[in-house]
This record gives sequence, structure tokens and C-alpha cells, in this order.
Amino acid sequence: MQKLTNKEEEIMHILWKLKKAFVKEIQAEITEEQPHYNTLSTIVRNLEEKGYVSHNAFGNTHQYFPIVSIEEYRKGFMSTAIDNYFNSSYKSMVSFFAKEEKISANELREILAMIENPKAEK
Repeated sequence: MQKLTNKEEEIMHILWKLKKAFVKEIQAEITEEQPHYNTLSTIVRNLEEKGYVSHNAFGNTHQYFPIVSIEEYRKGFMSTAIDNYFNSSYKSMVSFFAKEEKISANELREILAMIENPKAEK
């Protein structure tokens, strides 16, 4: 799975939300610094080349839809981040968030319960 730029990732979040969209519909969802239509169209075509989206043609216009789910992307993104920033150690990642006070002791207990009894969560 190829790495996405920040803008490509932003567009993917929009497509995951909308499920399918024309470039104008994607453009309408962008809240900050809307790119020009042609620029946005190029970004979406790049996402298609990278294998993240596909399209249905309606004459000269295309309706795009994601072919990589947010779950698939999240799994790849998190694996890469953990490998690159935490030396492939999930323990280091969790301790980082604990030290940064981004996760509470109660949340850690809930995670521990999920680990100890994985079938209870499904």
C-alpha cells in the first residue's frame, strides 16, 4: 500500500464518508483552502493510480468510490507508524500515550480486559 500525502488522505476521508462522489461533491466537503477543481481531479486520479479508489463513468464525468476501506488503511498506517516511531513495540506506543496523558488508567484497564478476553468484544 503506497503512502498517501496529507491532501490525498483528506480526500480519502471524504470518500469514506460519502461512499461515492463526483469531484464537485468532494470539493464541497473541503472546509479549508479548497483546491481548484482541476487540482482536485488530479489528486483523485492519483488515488486511483495508487489503487485506493475506482470510478464509474457517466459520459465525460466520473463518480469515484473507495476500494480500500478505512480499516485496511488504518491497519497499514498504524503498523508503519509503530514500526517507524516505536521500534515495532506496541508497549512503547502505549507507554508513550500514557506518559503524554492521552490515555487513562481506566482506559488501560479496558484494553487489558479486551486482551484477556478477546471474544467478549465481538
